[in-house]
Amino acid sequence: MAKRELAAINAGTMADIAFLLLIFFLVATTMDIDTGMIRVLSPPSDTPPPEIKERNVWVVLVNANDQLMVEGEQMPLSMLRRRTKEFLLNTQNKENLPEKRKENIDPFGDIEVSKGIISVKNDRATSYGMFIKVMNELVAAGNEVKDEFSMKKFGKKYNDLPKHLKSAVKAAVPAVISESEPIHVKN
Repeated sequence: MAKRELAAINAGTMADIAFLLLIFFLVATTMDIDTGMIRVLSPPSDTPPPEIKERNVWVVLVNANDQLMVEGEQMPLSMLRRRTKEFLLNTQNKENLPEKRKENIDPFGDIEVSKGIISVKNDRATSYGMFIKVMNELVAAGNEVKDEFSMKKFGKKYNDLPKHLKSAVKAAVPAVISESEPIHVKN
């Protein structure tokens, strides 16, 4: 009886298949990209911050239930942008809204500039999504104020201006947003 030889398995094609599968999974797999908000932090300072009048600070709170409180009263998110613009502009110089001071800003000359600051505080349990929505509304309000001022003075939107005019508009209608460390907000 003759011995039967075993057929050799061609391993070369297996390497090709493994390589093709590797390429397929590299191309077909999606990678999560971390997203966030761009913030420029001011450098630490040894000097104490200047004293700010209470009327110049607009307090925006978000509690653990994602409820929005502005200056102690509950507010729907849909009203936040409009009310923020009213605070920043204070067109009627109301006593409960931020004061204005005359400043000489080139090329506008002497104009009244709001000293308002928006203070955002949130609970440690506030959802990230709600925090982002609130910040988006506040930033959008500031951008709209800049656009309106820019259109009135130059007939162009803020982002269409050259760099030196952008900085002038930003100085004329500042939208200062101060974020504090998350706290426990009482409902």
